[in-house]
Amino acid sequence: MDSLKDHLLIAMPSLDDTFFERSVIYVCEHDEKGAMGIMVNRPIGVDVEELLDQMELNPSPEHMFTINEQVLIGGPVAPDRGFVIHTPQKNWINSVEISDYSMLTTSRDILSSIGTGKSPDNFIVALGYAGWGKDQLEQELAENTWLTIKASPELLFNGDPEQLWQSATQALGFDFWQMSTQIGHA
Repeated sequence: MDSLKDHLLIAMPSLDDTFFERSVIYVCEHDEKGAMGIMVNRPIGVDVEELLDQMELNPSPEHMFTINEQVLIGGPVAPDRGFVIHTPQKNWINSVEISDYSMLTTSRDILSSIGTGKSPDNFIVALGYAGWGKDQLEQELAENTWLTIKASPELLFNGDPEQLWQSATQALGFDFWQMSTQIGHA
């Protein structure tokens, strides 16, 4: 089994009317035990600055920047738990490396740095995650539920999250309107 860690899962049109309709999930872990990822294209309607204020993080004196980034729905599992995907920095000992350009943490320390000079260059804040048990993701891939593409910093961190599904399908070489909900019929 090839690991899909540091790949994007792109929902096929057959997932319409489901939680994962038009979703793009960044796979943070994938091994023989299962997989874990963060949905990176569905804002919840709260920006990061509002979330930090609600959590009473980011006291005013160090808060130097306006943070317009949106908090995202990361997935249906543990929706009250926060996850931060961010660009690497040496001082984050609680962050786990996913790739040479991304790390994942649930630690509050990185949240308190956002908006200050210590903030990572790029970050995504999400609530919840998507998880798959042993062989579950492989089964969904065999059923043509997801397309996969190697993630890149440009796809992950740049651009409007709500346009990511379309951008990711275009990065595969076609537009989403070319994708059929029918499989296996000639």
